[in-house]
Amino acid sequence: MQVMVELHAGLVKRIAHHMIARLPASVQVDDLIQAGMIGLLEASKNFDGSKGASFETFAGIRIRGAMLDEIRRGDWAPRSVHKNSRLISQAINEVERATGRDARDAEVAEKLDISLDEYHHMLNDVNSGKIIGIEDLGVTEDVLGGEDKHEDAPFDDTATEAFHVALANTIETLPEREALVLSLYYDEELNLKEIGAVLDVSESRVSQIHSQAMHRLKSRLQSWQNN
Repeated sequence: MQVMVELHAGLVKRIAHHMIARLPASVQVDDLIQAGMIGLLEASKNFDGSKGASFETFAGIRIRGAMLDEIRRGDWAPRSVHKNSRLISQAINEVERATGRDARDAEVAEKLDISLDEYHHMLNDVNSGKIIGIEDLGVTEDVLGGEDKHEDAPFDDTATEAFHVALANTIETLPEREALVLSLYYDEELNLKEIGAVLDVSESRVSQIHSQAMHRLKSRLQSWQNN
């Protein structure tokens, strides 16, 4: 086990440095590495080579999961950020239910009774104050990840597949630019600055687009959210 950990210590550092480029400055890479090493240790204890997956693939999942757990435990976002995030999702949902189409920035700002500039600042604050990702849509970790599914729980497979279908279908309903930003961020793994260069907009504007896309997804996937 110790040899396995030593051989894959570099994997932890690679994942940490890749992840840190997508996180606020308040997150320290050393904290991610420390959490990732714990994930690597757990992976070395629980790895079963007979199931087909390579150790590096299995360990990578555990390492990333341990790092995300560490980030969530040390949630740096003030209560106002969480409150504003809920308000944005609710406003988008109300506008879209009333109009039957994608909510525009100005309409969401009007619903929130703030200026357009204030709304854009709110989007930036929410996006930089906490990680807004697929895991923030309100579904459970089991439905999202599916890495630790039990053989005696076929419902987990069904729920995971159904969520992925619902998520993919909902992403297709997003405004084109929002869908593109999500694709570049999650599929191509570009950071906000790199996406800005692709779209020829500022990093701040990419942050706003990403934040609004995630809130729009959240408002359209309410049936998957935990009560």
